[in-house]
Amino acid sequence: MVRDLTSGSPLRLIIQFTIPLMCGNFFQQFYNMADSIIVGQFLGVKPLAAVGATGCLNFLIIGFVLGVCSGFSIPIAQFFGAGDYKSLRRCVANAVWMGIAMTVVLTTATVLGCRWILTLLQTPADIFEDAYAYIVIIFAGIGTTFLYNLLSGFLRALGDSRSPLVFLIISSALNVGLDLLFIAGFHTGVEGAALATVIAQGISGVLCLFYIIKKFPILRVSGSEWRLDAGQIRKLTGMGVPMGLQFSITAVGSTILQSAVNVLGSGAVAAVTAGSKVQMILTVPMETLGVTIATYAGQNLGAGKIERVQAGVRQSLILGIGYAVVACIINIAVGTSIARLFISGGETAIMDQVGQFLWMNSLFYPLLASLLVLRNAIQGLGFGVPAMAAGVFEMVARSLVALCLVSAFAFPAVCMANPAAWVAANLLLIPVYRVVIHRLRHTYPASTI
Repeated sequence: MVRDLTSGSPLRLIIQFTIPLMCGNFFQQFYNMADSIIVGQFLGVKPLAAVGATGCLNFLIIGFVLGVCSGFSIPIAQFFGAGDYKSLRRCVANAVWMGIAMTVVLTTATVLGCRWILTLLQTPADIFEDAYAYIVIIFAGIGTTFLYNLLSGFLRALGDSRSPLVFLIISSALNVGLDLLFIAGFHTGVEGAALATVIAQGISGVLCLFYIIKKFPILRVSGSEWRLDAGQIRKLTGMGVPMGLQFSITAVGSTILQSAVNVLGSGAVAAVTAGSKVQMILTVPMETLGVTIATYAGQNLGAGKIERVQAGVRQSLILGIGYAVVACIINIAVGTSIARLFISGGETAIMDQVGQFLWMNSLFYPLLASLLVLRNAIQGLGFGVPAMAAGVFEMVARSLVALCLVSAFAFPAVCMANPAAWVAANLLLIPVYRVVIHRLRHTYPASTI
């Protein structure tokens, strides 16, 4: 269903758009978690640590894909808000061509290079082969990641956050079933978890494609609209590549931190893996609110309604920070109980580290909410480079913690890496957002809510 976000109550529209998207993100986390739960319970702590040790590398590459696809959806949202459907379809066509090219390059480079990167990261010897077996399959399936996220990005740009949810529910159920079949039934080890993820995401992407063809004539590209267009390529590159690099630059800091964690041993790796999985669950609403505000800002920029953008951002900040406080309380109260889904309760030393990781991170959730809303608003308004710079600030902060503090303070320093990154990003994003809005108010002086 197409939804126009340029008229009506900003808060109501943001909530209506966010809820289906949030449910979809929960299901996406669910089928990512399914790997870890089933691996941890059926294969043990070391295979779980092996999957966890690939997390930063996974985010480095797959995060780039997610960022690119999100960036590609922003000019589409702007064309939709402006009512320029012919340019919208040309933009869709060129996004498809760019997605195909990037899939070929990224798949080839990562499959050939992942063993070398794992070695560079000082992955512990007792989990190295399992880590390689898992991540090489994930990288071989980059095309399925591009397929689903590119197509769901098109739908979100048009205000449809419900349809991708349906496909993710189907994909999640398939992923869990295939995990159990491959790992518990066929005893394939961590390779089965990776295969389940790739197959489930591929099916989700194909279903999304058929749905678009059948239900969204506005997205049906034909004839000369398929031609490569230098102007559209520049526009897509200007939004997609900075957003992709933002994810990857952030992941570089996480990768350096992961290398420091690896030195602390497989127990510390398992603790960070389990703690991060719990954190991913609790921060889904904040992440989703950020995605919503990017689409909302993009459509309203296309319609020239900058005052309306400001109103939506203000209300989203209040909503996000309010939820962050609730998430902090939940995390401190029951976070370690949730982590027992991944790690046996008998691993008391690891569980103590999980608890430490969770409460130290959760105290800074309001800053994470602010970061996600402001960064996505800036991106939705077409300023991809400043948003990418916030990723640089995050990378520097995490790297400084990893290089300067982990060797001296061990695991407690690891727990402060994310909060340091969130503080650093906000120091840039808050003034940048004010400058962006000031500039756009002069460009659209007749803006209304």
